[in-house]
Amino acid sequence: MKKASGFTMIELMVAMAIVAVMLTVAAPRYFSNIDKTKEAVLREDLYILRDAIDKFYADKNKYPEQLADLVTEKYLRSIPVDPYTRSSNSWVVLPPEDGSLGAIANVRSAAPNKAIDGTWFKDW
Repeated sequence: MKKASGFTMIELMVAMAIVAVMLTVAAPRYFSNIDKTKEAVLREDLYILRDAIDKFYADKNKYPEQLADLVTEKYLRSIPVDPYTRSSNSWVVLPPEDGSLGAIANVRSAAPNKAIDGTWFKDW
C-alpha cells in the first residue's frame, strides 16, 4: 500500500494563517505608500506646469491662453496627467492677478480630496 503524499488540512490552515498575518501587516503600508506617491507626483506636476507658464511669460511677455500653448511652443512635451483625476484636461486654470482675460497664470488640481497632511489639493 502506498502512502498518499500531500499536505494535511492543518498544514494548509497554518500556511494560510501565516499568509493572512503577513497581508494584514503589508497591505496598509502599501496603500499609504500609493497615496504618498500620488501626492509627490501631483506636487511635481504642479511645479512643472507653473515653471513652464513662468518661462512662457518670461520669453513672450504674456501668459499662455491655454495649456496646449505650452506644448505647441515646446515648453512641455505634453500636459501632465493629474494623478487623482487621471486626466490631463482636469487642471483648474487661474487668470493672472492683473485681470487679463483668457490668460493662464497658474494651475491647480481639480481633485476634491485632502492630502495626508490635511490640506486640500485644490489649495496647492
